[in-house]
Amino acid sequence: MLILQNISYIHPNKDLLFDNINLSVNRHDKVALIGNNGTGKSTLLSIIAGKLMPSAGQFNVATEPYYVPQIFGQYNDLTIAQALRIDAKLEALKEILEGNVTENNLSLLNDDWTIEERCSEALSYWQLTDLELTQKMETLSGGQKTKVFLAGIAIHQPDFILLDEPSNHLDTAGRQLLYDFIRSTASTLMIVSHDRELLNLLDVVCELSKRGITVYGGNYDFYAMQKQIENNALNQDVKSKEKAFRKAKEKERETLERQQKLDARGKKKQEKAGIATIMMNTLRNNAEKSTAKIKNVHAEKIGGISQELHELRSALPGIDKMKFGFDNSALHKGKVLFRATDINFQYNSQLLWKENLNIQISSGERISLKGVNGSGKTTLIKIILGKLDPQVGEVYRADNKSVYIDQDYSLIDNALKVYDQAQQFNLTRLQEHEIKIRLNRFLFTKEYWDKPCSALSGGEKMRLMLCCLTISNQSPDIIILDEPTNNLDIQNIEILRNAINEYQGTLIVVSHDDYFLEEINIERTVKL
Repeated sequence: MLILQNISYIHPNKDLLFDNINLSVNRHDKVALIGNNGTGKSTLLSIIAGKLMPSAGQFNVATEPYYVPQIFGQYNDLTIAQALRIDAKLEALKEILEGNVTENNLSLLNDDWTIEERCSEALSYWQLTDLELTQKMETLSGGQKTKVFLAGIAIHQPDFILLDEPSNHLDTAGRQLLYDFIRSTASTLMIVSHDRELLNLLDVVCELSKRGITVYGGNYDFYAMQKQIENNALNQDVKSKEKAFRKAKEKERETLERQQKLDARGKKKQEKAGIATIMMNTLRNNAEKSTAKIKNVHAEKIGGISQELHELRSALPGIDKMKFGFDNSALHKGKVLFRATDINFQYNSQLLWKENLNIQISSGERISLKGVNGSGKTTLIKIILGKLDPQVGEVYRADNKSVYIDQDYSLIDNALKVYDQAQQFNLTRLQEHEIKIRLNRFLFTKEYWDKPCSALSGGEKMRLMLCCLTISNQSPDIIILDEPTNNLDIQNIEILRNAINEYQGTLIVVSHDDYFLEEINIERTVKL
């Protein structure tokens, strides 16, 4: 179905994205393409879809792939029918049914007499019955745009399908429809995703990294198990290399001490024997050359081991180093932080909730907030944070420090540079070198410090947000996360999970990612 041979891609600014990519995908395979942000997953999918040309190499696709992109802004000026490339066919059918049976209309229709029925059935399956095919794409939400392109699969019935983060904007019901489709389809699939539930439905995991593509013959759980084995082996290699490094340093010290003793003994003998000064100088020079040679031999050996050790350490995942490190001493488990009694909110004289809400939040709880779009999740969050007051009912808020982290990481000021952003959270007046140590711990090395925050990816902004919270060192009573795993790769999701699981305060999470919610030990769910 697909063969990639030595595919490389270089950005227009001459930066190399990936090099010598080789991969074969067989008919009916269901393949996951995963990798850290910035490795080129979406670019590789665009090349396979024919939207981009590779800088080098060649590829062969047995049939034209059907491509669902991650970003849909380029379709905003088109109607749904135009975006799905069925507008000409629908117009031809309409004209034929009105009696305009021209050769051009018949050619455009190409005997596809069921196109209207398939469109209706496809939109119905994806819960889009209220949409018209003549409607502009710009009027749709992110979830609706994704569903429109997913509906196009049933309309076009392709043999090869490329999906780029298809579950990103889908609610729980939409995700379930997507999972059912993936289970049942006989088409060949290649999917870029960080949704672990989705990834477990696929047969093969391909990991894209700087080393190329590594293929794991199994679903995501199998891949994770294999990666753990690899990381364990890597840790063992690091320990062995560290031991070899210590031994080499010890050997160098012992050899030099032995040589120095021999030189000193030889010098005494020469002095006793009354050897001429000129001869003594020659012998001393020879001894110094011998010592220098020994030093060079050991330095070369130690340098080689040190380089190997550095490379091994660089390959180690840095996830465990990235923790909040909060001072949790001020948190009192069980204290009532928020209580709402029969509350409701009005928009345009219309009550938001059919029934008034009653909810209590205590310190240390882990709560999932769920509901379809428009159910009032954002409004309830604003009421909890004290940014809105309900028009109906009563609210009690204890004095508390809360942090709201939205999908766009709005707490990060895009106008600031990375180091200056970190300084904004330096409430305890840490020294400059201490801030830079913390930035390094969250993978912001020296070349990032003067980089504008606007240039950071979603995953990088998330890591900077975590780093800034550690610099503040004041544990908030409440952390609210709004769709935290959207736009994050798997590595950054794991970093976020580890940091959250170390946090001891109250956690409120809006998310459709049930796998993630389970991993962060959510205790109860509030459904709106």
